[in-house]
Amino acid sequence: MPVIHYKGKIIHCPKGANLRQVLNERGLHPHNGTSKMLNCYGLGTCGTCAVKIEGHVSEMTPAEKLRLSFPPHKPENGLRLACQVKVLGDVKVIKGEGFWGQSGEW
Repeated sequence: MPVIHYKGKIIHCPKGANLRQVLNERGLHPHNGTSKMLNCYGLGTCGTCAVKIEGHVSEMTPAEKLRLSFPPHKPENGLRLACQVKVLGDVKVIKGEGFWGQSGEW
């Protein structure tokens, strides 16, 4: 069973679980501030659940590639949308600052 390390917490989840759903179920939202309420609810269109991920996860979906290709995101930041990610192994998740989580020390 994969382990997610996020905000100092350790979360176990089934292999293939959706990262956003797992975090939300544990009250550890992948959103900052008002984006907890102002988001696309997992459709991959808003970009507010962008996170940095280290570990084994699914490949990028077309929706994720598209959304992360325009501002405020940049492909070179290496971010992923939690709503589009399936957890395939142990991962470390880091949420950046800003409404979209687009800035931080990666």
